[in-house]
Amino acid sequence: MQFPKGLIIIDKNSHVPVYLQIANGIISHIRRGTLKPASALPGSRILAADLQVHRKTVVAAYDELYAQNWVDAYPRKGIFVAKNLPDVSPRKIKDELQQNAYPDKTFFEVPVSSSPFSQPFQKKPEHNLVFDDGFPDTRLAPIELMVREYRRFARYHFTSKYLLYGPEQGSENLRNELARFFGETRGLQVKPENILITKGVQMALYLIGQVLISKNDIVIAGDPGYTVASEIFELAGAKVQLLPVDENGINVDAIDDICKKKKVRLVYVIPHHHSPTTVTLSAERRMQLLELARKHKFAIVEDDYDFDFHYASSPILPLASVDYCGSVVYVGSFSKTIAPGIRMGFMIAPVNLIVQATRFRKLVDRQGEQLIEEAMATLIKNGDISRHLKKANKVYHERRDILCRLLQEKLGEYVKFKIPDGGFAIWMEYLRGLKPAEVAAKAATMGLTISDGTDYYHDPAYLQNHVRIGFASLNPIELEQAIDILKRAIIAIS
Repeated sequence: MQFPKGLIIIDKNSHVPVYLQIANGIISHIRRGTLKPASALPGSRILAADLQVHRKTVVAAYDELYAQNWVDAYPRKGIFVAKNLPDVSPRKIKDELQQNAYPDKTFFEVPVSSSPFSQPFQKKPEHNLVFDDGFPDTRLAPIELMVREYRRFARYHFTSKYLLYGPEQGSENLRNELARFFGETRGLQVKPENILITKGVQMALYLIGQVLISKNDIVIAGDPGYTVASEIFELAGAKVQLLPVDENGINVDAIDDICKKKKVRLVYVIPHHHSPTTVTLSAERRMQLLELARKHKFAIVEDDYDFDFHYASSPILPLASVDYCGSVVYVGSFSKTIAPGIRMGFMIAPVNLIVQATRFRKLVDRQGEQLIEEAMATLIKNGDISRHLKKANKVYHERRDILCRLLQEKLGEYVKFKIPDGGFAIWMEYLRGLKPAEVAAKAATMGLTISDGTDYYHDPAYLQNHVRIGFASLNPIELEQAIDILKRAIIAIS
């Protein structure tokens, strides 16, 4: 028997192995009734020649069909479509039907969420320089150290137990080391039971929203700010009220005004290097915010995503370090310490909240990856992470100064900015009527990817001519090239 030409289509660029494409194609035609029960299939050599593949590939396809009971094999007779198949009635094949294609849409209804969720990940142009939102340079990440510890730990005779299910709260060794590390670096006097290991800050915020927020609860956040946090809280049912952020941080007096009129459930703040503006919440506002939380019994979610990177002076300690009432939930991540692709974050809170958050974490992600967590615990214990931070701080400090100098020298008449005390990025304002979207579009055609200014504002009413440009991920030569392109783009549209 020979198949009609085109009955089975092979795509050798597909990630699906060719033998499975053949098997799936035959199954598809059996289901449609094109190939009927007990009908003979072509021999492996004939089909291989028709499809221009190796005979062993066809043999593997037939073996797969036999294993799934779609065919019967008879010695010296050949391969036949199985006689005992589910009822399959022939139907007309639509002209536009793609063979072996997975459906584009479900046959059942899928509700569309009304929340303004962020756009999916967009791959940056491969050949463009990128002024990102403020990420570390992955070329400096201590990956070799992590791999070293991962391999060494994997060779231990007791490692097998870490390949089984473990504590949902995270590795006990890691939580012990973090408790010590946070005490030394952040003044946090916490115990391992106060720490929940998460896959980044975003998971921590999601868990907080699920545990603390009920429908129509009032949540306060800054605008501009980390819009993903607002979206997470809205998903949990909250009504998010946005307050302006100035050079001293979020407007705490406005929080007080809201609390006098409404019951506030949660205030989300980024006191240290606020994202995106890079400002630090003043000491006066910090104390005022803690007092308001005590008075009105709302939770403070403190997002301290890049505490470890500071250049001007010693960093201001977290709100959580001076919280004696249990008002603050402290979240952070190693994604900025090492690399964004290393998904390891943490939540620090009183035990009763950690217990509830751990229960929710178990529902969406049974646990973290124990071997990686154990490797991280060793890196912290050995001082490797502290040494990496010391080295990275020096490099990023130099890059901050280089970018600020280049902006002032080459774009001083077009932009305005304040030198940040730490972090990975500069909050820059365009002058002379320049529009961030127009600059970004022109720069992209010249080889530079830069924000169009729309990622930072939850409420369009707050939209201004600002962009956040990261300096940490580009080396000095790349920074100079990027500024040259930005200058040409600005001149071209001016």
